[in-house]
Amino acid sequence: MNRLRLLTFAVIFGFGGLAFSAAADARNFDVRAFGATGDGTHKDTAAFQKALDACRSAGGGTVTVAPGHYLIGSVVLGGNTTLQLQDGATLAGSPDIADYPLTQVRFEGEFVSGHRALISAENANNVAITGNGSILGPPLDIGRLRNPRGPVLIELVGCTNVALSDFSTHYERLWSIHPLFCQNVVIKNLTIRSVSLNGDGIDVDSCRDVLIEGCDINTGDDAISLKSGRGEAAARMDRPTENVTIKNCTLISSTFAAIGIGTELSGGISNTLLEDCVLSGVQNGIFLKSRNGRGGYIKNFTGRNLTIRDSATFLGIELLDKGIQASDPVTDETNQWTEVSGIHFEHITVDNVSYFLRAQGVPPERPIDGFTLTDVHGTCEHALTMANMKNVALADINLTNYEGRFLTESHVEGTGLSDPN
Repeated sequence: MNRLRLLTFAVIFGFGGLAFSAAADARNFDVRAFGATGDGTHKDTAAFQKALDACRSAGGGTVTVAPGHYLIGSVVLGGNTTLQLQDGATLAGSPDIADYPLTQVRFEGEFVSGHRALISAENANNVAITGNGSILGPPLDIGRLRNPRGPVLIELVGCTNVALSDFSTHYERLWSIHPLFCQNVVIKNLTIRSVSLNGDGIDVDSCRDVLIEGCDINTGDDAISLKSGRGEAAARMDRPTENVTIKNCTLISSTFAAIGIGTELSGGISNTLLEDCVLSGVQNGIFLKSRNGRGGYIKNFTGRNLTIRDSATFLGIELLDKGIQASDPVTDETNQWTEVSGIHFEHITVDNVSYFLRAQGVPPERPIDGFTLTDVHGTCEHALTMANMKNVALADINLTNYEGRFLTESHVEGTGLSDPN
């Protein structure tokens, strides 16, 4: 790495081997110098792309967006580039679908035709979007497009060393942030808002070494979703999502889950840590879901120091029939069911939750192997429902105000399964 890149990507974010910064360096490219007006009326797409291309041609640097309201279509970041949104800078997606070229995208677990994201990068290393500005998606009639898929806000494909920090987003009916096939990703201090179905906040898709920290996410669909493709093609590709840490976040979803795992997991999901988070106003705080023909696995998921309030369910596990079937489902009788193992929760506080645990939708052909629940306190209407699980350990569970039995179970083996009261 040359001296310029070391200056540009000096240590400010740290995660594993990632050392990355959005600090300014000597090569600064102001979009206004390339013709951007920021008046909210004239399209500034060409000016933005000229600034980004100049930055890439120079070997990297910072593309600065001064305060203003910039109307843009799809733009592409190159490697060694920081897009810095100054306080008061707003990027607003164009209402014209022609401003988002068609390309191949992964959507709902399969590669299909779709419109390029408002901001994208592909096979680029050392990419950052930072600053206290905001990014607004295009209007609803574009966000709701499905065939071909509409443009997501930020889509980074095959990138290494990614940093997204401090800005806010707002969109309707489609994902806000979608890293795919990326490694060393740090997402910090974002404020994400969306409404309606498909309005996911962050979709981590076949990525490795990801940190999501200090984010405030309130969405119409999953606040954070972990994915790795759907069907036999994704299983053969063998690109799991692994080594993901989510910490110090506030996660709200008006429709589905704070953390959703399994809509697309044929490539596998492993080594996830969720800690020091508040989950609120959700159908499911954490939802592990799958169906026959999906295959894949969920391994080594740990949740600790979590608070959930005013929600339907803290933890839902439904592995029998959730989600649409792939066009090429996994047909091997042994592997068509998702393998789930090493699920651990500790230090959990619940308040005004209807169901604490609903985990009855588990295939007997592939029971969950390894489930621990320790140090749980709070109130709920219904306690624990479990089926087809082995190597279970329950301890120090102090739930009150629930109706009926503490534990309703079928084919569950382990310790601590008796009513603590």
